Amino acid sequence: MISPSRSAEPGSTAPPEVAAAAKDFPLAVHLPVDARGLALGILATVALIFALDWAQPFLITLLLGILFAYTLNPLVVWLEQIRIPRMVGTGLVMAAVLASLVFGAYALRGQAQRIIAQLPEAASKLSTALEKMRSDQQNNMKNVQAAATTIEAAANNADLSPPPKKRTTRVVIEEPAFKLSNFLLVGSKGVLAFVGQATMVFFLVFFFLLGGDMFKRKLVRLAGPTLTKKKITVQILDAINHSIQQYMFMMLVTNILVGLLTWGALRWIGLENAGAWAVAAALLHVIPYAGSAITAAILGMATFMQFDSIPAGLLAVGASLGIAAFVGTFVTTWMTGKFAKMNMTAIFVSLLFWTWLWGVWGMLLGIPIIVIVKVVSQHVEQLHPLSELLGE
Repeated sequence: MISPSRSAEPGSTAPPEVAAAAKDFPLAVHLPVDARGLALGILATVALIFALDWAQPFLITLLLGILFAYTLNPLVVWLEQIRIPRMVGTGLVMAAVLASLVFGAYALRGQAQRIIAQLPEAASKLSTALEKMRSDQQNNMKNVQAAATTIEAAANNADLSPPPKKRTTRVVIEEPAFKLSNFLLVGSKGVLAFVGQATMVFFLVFFFLLGGDMFKRKLVRLAGPTLTKKKITVQILDAINHSIQQYMFMMLVTNILVGLLTWGALRWIGLENAGAWAVAAALLHVIPYAGSAITAAILGMATFMQFDSIPAGLLAVGASLGIAAFVGTFVTTWMTGKFAKMNMTAIFVSLLFWTWLWGVWGMLLGIPIIVIVKVVSQHVEQLHPLSELLGE
């Protein structure tokens, strides 16, 4: 960039010949631009995004295993402190988790069966409502067509119509009819894929817990020969461990709170099988933003099906959204700011990016990933600008 020439200011001590030379030959400041480094950085970023998309199944399974392993590791450590071997303690913790899931599903099986038994009736009511809406739309279209025909007839009588155009032939391609067998085939494939992934996560968590701090020791050795690098690596791993455990504790607290508040609201409204719906609301609350919307839509539909009343359905929707807003605004935001010290804009942008890249799994894992990125950037000097950007 070339700066404008500057004449000698009044009162300056510069000799006249220097001022004249500065006036005749303006100063030039050259700012070096590393175009090659910028281009390589852009290409590396694009390649990283494509690699994350290509390795999505493996990375999602790995991240889920790491999150659950960090969450359950304090229990295994506590069992070690009371003289229980790590192998036995890991088996006990995993068995307790599996038993809790089975017991929860068994306890809610009655309500779940009643909900499934009501599905045909609910589908019939929904079909009737949609058919009524369709008939109303058809009546409105008929009225509009009758009005248009009247106007066209009046225009023809007034001889104001344009000259006739050549008739065109339109080809209508009919969509293939819905086939229940295809839907069940796709659904069964999805269920099998989910069961397979859950099994892989289960064994991955087991082996992570069994290994203990083995990987931590290996990463410290690989950090370098200097004591400073080893200390930085230990600090990063401890901070990641602490942040993930606090995040998972926050998720546990907020989901339990959402489930309890939803159960109380549904019992007050009088919705049947309130316990099962409350558990579903707590599980869906794991998905940021979208989970609350899905919960509100499901509860509104279930309430409308039971009471056949739109105000009752809207009441359930309002109660669900109110609970989600209360927990998200006062509990989740407070706890997230306390342990992560991140601004909400960075969290929301991270959720947008990971949702675009990985879909629903990105919504689930977006916040833990950005928390890990912030922890690493706080301890690496070259990444301090990123830490400042993500911080409060």
